[in-house]
Order: sequence, then C-alpha cells, then structure tokens
Amino acid sequence: MHKACIKTSFLDTVCQQVRTTEASGNSASYFPLENGRYEVKPGLIPFGCDLGNGVADRQVFQIDNNFADYREVKLAARAECLSKYYQTCNYSTAVASAIARLIIHRLTKEHSHLFQVEQQANGKITFHSRLSAETFYLDANWQLLSFQTNGKPIFPPYVSILDALATQIQEDLTVICRTANGSNWLSAVHLCYPNHWSAEDKIGKDFAAIHSPVPGMEKINRQAGGIVNTMIAHKPMVRFAWGLSTDTRLNHHPEPPINVPIQQWQGRNFDLHNPRLYLRIERQVIWGIPEYEVALFTIRTYFRDCAAIKKDPQLCSKLASAIQSMTSESLIYKGLKESKDSILSWLG
Repeated sequence: MHKACIKTSFLDTVCQQVRTTEASGNSASYFPLENGRYEVKPGLIPFGCDLGNGVADRQVFQIDNNFADYREVKLAARAECLSKYYQTCNYSTAVASAIARLIIHRLTKEHSHLFQVEQQANGKITFHSRLSAETFYLDANWQLLSFQTNGKPIFPPYVSILDALATQIQEDLTVICRTANGSNWLSAVHLCYPNHWSAEDKIGKDFAAIHSPVPGMEKINRQAGGIVNTMIAHKPMVRFAWGLSTDTRLNHHPEPPINVPIQQWQGRNFDLHNPRLYLRIERQVIWGIPEYEVALFTIRTYFRDCAAIKKDPQLCSKLASAIQSMTSESLIYKGLKESKDSILSWLG
C-alpha cells in the first residue's frame, strides 16, 4: 500500500469528477457503439478521418473547456504517489527524445496559440505552455533540464520531459518499444486517468501479457507481433474503447488512495432508484516512429451522460443491444455483472 499524508481538500481533488461531453460545451463527441455490439477487436481507423468533430478529429491532442479539471486530476495523482501513475522500463534517451519531439511538434502544430517552441543556436530548446503558464528548458537531446512555473509549485517536481508534457494535455500516454528480434514491451506509461488498471502492473510487459486479462483477446493476442508492427510501421491510426461508469471520475486506479473506501472508489454501483450512468469512452491514437522501433499511444477519456443517450431512441437501442451482447466474462471484467439487468430496465 502506498503511504501518504492526504488532506481532505486533496482527497476531494483525487475524487474529482469532470463534466460530460454534453455539459462541457466544446468537447469532441463520439459514440463507438454504432453496430450495437460489444466487440473486442483492433478497430483501427486512419488518423484524421472525419468522425463529426471537424478539426478535433485531426488532432492527436484534443483540448477543450475541461482542461483545468483534467489537469487538476493529474496534479493530484502525481502528488498522491508519482510512481503509482508514471513508470518507465528500458526507456532509452534516443526513444525519449523521439517521443518528446513528436509530442511537442504535434502540440505546436495543432495548438500554435497555446504552445510555442524555440531552438537556440547551441541546440537547447525552450518550450512554453500558455495553458499552464509553464516553461521547460531542454538540452539538445530534448531532455528536461529545468522548468519555470506560474508561481504555483509542482509537487513532486517534474522528473522528465515525458512527465512534464503529460501534465500539459488531457490525454494519458503510453510508449511501446520493439527490439530487432521482434520482441516488444511497454517502455513508458503516464496514466493518471486509469480505468481499473495500473502503470505499475503493466510496465515492461509485452502486448499479449498487457491484454491477457481482457476476455475475448485470445485471437488478437495470437497476432500480437503483427499488431505491434502495425502500430510502429504503419501510418497513424485511431481506435475507441468504451465501458460504463456510475461517476465521471477520471482516476479509477485499482488501488484507492488511503482513507477512501474501496466501494466509493470503484464507481460501478448502479442504483436503479437514483440512476447515474455514464458511457466512458477512450479515444486512442497510435503514432508510430519506425526509425526508432517505437509507437506513442495516447488515451483521451470522455464521458457521455446515459440520461441524454436514453432520450435518443436510436442511441439508447444501440447501447442496450451492446450491453446484451456482452459475454458473462466481459460483464464481470467491465464490472457490470450485478447491474446489467437494472441498467437494461432503466434504459427501457
């Protein structure tokens, strides 16, 4: 068990909920249940395809009115215990530099009014975020030398450029690497919005081992080498994952912070008499850098209010059908085994 001294205000932040897509005003909106079935498959879509969100669909990093709340959740997770949410394993300087360059390039390309980068004659780099009012000073290898904040201390201080960059965005980050002989492993993960899985448990594992707990992954895992090759060698792609939650809390680490009851923390307790239900959607972008045998995998979490979905007969029917299509094993994995009937009754 991680030990920390956590004040009430800190606990409030750790347990903070964020606004739904419907309530946020300018969030991208997705509904990855169009065929009305729950399926475990790669479901890869070419990056940049129009999915109804205009410019946002062409962005790796989507920034909206929820940014401040998302950032507060990340800062709270880091303050609780950084190693619980950020891990690396055989994460070489060359790979770390390539990933940092990619993230900074995309941020300055997609949001030039919010992020600026300047490379000096000696090769050193300055990167500034107007969103956080933070400035980062990097060496010629794109590694963090120092940083300046807007006066509000960062605790613990940023320990790497990946840690620093992850706190400027609304996505979680993972990095998968591959050796010349084809073996692969999760080499870095910054996961402050975990959906019932942990960085500490997955770091260093290969694709098949990471996904082995997921029911229905057996066929995909037999093709793990080919999938990793697609992630690294092919053009960027997007995929979606979804589940149901009874809150809009981003951080559902398997281990709750101290002083938080496990029943309160898990967030999968549907009450038919006081129904609160949300579609938790992950937009995952996969961006390979083949010259380094590495891929960046981003995870952006959104919540859609099922009370709003329920008012749309077509969407409601597809959601109900998808829940009904789940196997018993998938229902258990998604935390829906006990509440399936109540949820379907409420959806009508």
